[in-house]
Parts: sequence; C-alpha cells; structure tokens
Amino acid sequence: MSESLPVVDIPQGIIKLKHQLRNFSGALRGKGPVRIIAMGSSSTAGREDVVPYPSRLEMYLRQHYAGLLPKVWIDVLNRGKGGEEAPKELDRFDIDVFGDKLPAMVLWQVGTNAVFRKDEFDFCDVIGKIAEGVRRLGKCPIDVVLIDPQYVTAMLRDDKAELSERMVSEIRRIADDAGVNVFQRWALMRHWHVENGVSFDELLDPTDRPAMLHQSNWSTLQVSKALCQAITDATP
Repeated sequence: MSESLPVVDIPQGIIKLKHQLRNFSGALRGKGPVRIIAMGSSSTAGREDVVPYPSRLEMYLRQHYAGLLPKVWIDVLNRGKGGEEAPKELDRFDIDVFGDKLPAMVLWQVGTNAVFRKDEFDFCDVIGKIAEGVRRLGKCPIDVVLIDPQYVTAMLRDDKAELSERMVSEIRRIADDAGVNVFQRWALMRHWHVENGVSFDELLDPTDRPAMLHQSNWSTLQVSKALCQAITDATP
C-alpha cells in the first residue's frame, strides 16, 4: 500500500437503498437499545489485522444520531463466522437472529465463499438458501439489507469473475423479488478501482497473500462509512 491513502468518492447511485428502513426508524423512536444483527463470514467476523465493519458501523451510527437522538443507543452485534456461507448461516438464524430480542435490522453479507471456494459449494443451493433466509426474515418486523461480495483479485481470477457477476446478479434478484435492500459492495469497490484508480494493493489486506480475498483495513473503513451513509439516508 502507498504511504498516502487514496481519495475516493461514494456515488449515491451505487449506495442508495431502494427501500426505506421503517423498522429501524421505528426502533430509533422507541425505548431501549436499537439492535442490528450483522450476519456473514470473514468480512463480517473480521481478521486480526482488520477492524471488522460491524464495529465501525456501530461507531459511525452512534456518532450520527448522538446529536439528533441523544437518548438512543445503537448496538451492532457481530454474528460473522469466517468461511461460512448461506446454508450454515441460515442454520444459525434461530439462535443468532431470532434467539433473543428481535433486531430492528439484519445485515447479511453473503455469497463470497460460494464463488471463492466454488468446488465446495453448490451454487444453486446457496442461492436457494439466501432466498429462504430472506423469506424467513421477511416474516418478522425486521429491515433486511443484503451485502454482496467484495470486488477483489480472488473473485476475478480464472472463471471466478463470471461466477462473481452471476452471484451479484442473483442476490439483486432475490432482494428485488422480496422487496428488501442490497448494499452494492461489489459495485462500490469496482467504482473505486476503475473510476478512482485505487489499486488492489490498497483494496486488499497485505497479509492475505496469496489468497488476495480479504479487504484491507482502509477499504473496510471506507465501506463502513458508505454503509452508514446508506442506512441513515434510507431512514425516515
């Protein structure tokens, strides 16, 4: 990574959520802590050298609402487990999502491992489990935001580029069919790489070689800021 960090923009056309977050908005006006559950794999769980996005998002949301709603306390609960994909994550819903007080919002980062380790997963099965998970969440007063894969070298190698695009497309289709949101991490990071000229050396965790899959501390921070903006803009 270069000594000076790159400057990037966050296009509204990419990060804008299609649907307002009405359950989250209602929770902000209620009593008690506002709970957000972050489900996912290593991008959610974090790595030793990278602060995970749920921790950053919690800080940014608290800062944003501190002056607007000073009595509100927001908790973003990290339920990420490295290496998992939708089938195992769905098995954890009963405990990690529905097991305690219902959250106002669930952020579900999904789809990366089905591409990166494509020989270990059945693509159609993963898509079916994502759709099933969204249906289960839709039965409760919970706002759902799917987070699609990261735009990194490992997801563009060999035949993975086409499969990555297919995964991004399928996640968008599932969200549209169910009337839930997608945070377009893939498109946002691609924009930084293509339009802002950010190298993969800056987007990627330098300790994650030769896999070249995980985001750097810097790019995780930028994604967290963008996600916070997307959430606050979509909150009535």
